[in-house]
Amino acid sequence: MKRLFIISLTVSCLAFTSCRETEKKVEIREAEPEKETETAVESTEEDEEGILERAGKKVDEKVNKEIDEEIDKINDDH
Repeated sequence: MKRLFIISLTVSCLAFTSCRETEKKVEIREAEPEKETETAVESTEEDEEGILERAGKKVDEKVNKEIDEEIDKINDDH
């Protein structure tokens, strides 16, 4: 009886372990960089500037307008 149990245990262990895949296959693909075509839209000065530069220009314009208004108020007082 003991032999039968050991034999059945051994057979079941072999059956389950042989079905498992021990190595995992990993597929690595390299990404290809996107190529710009000559038919793409030509860049303008705004495209070449960063967002900080564009925001800075807008703020400068607003500040300059406010300064001009204050100067006009001072000139009107005299």
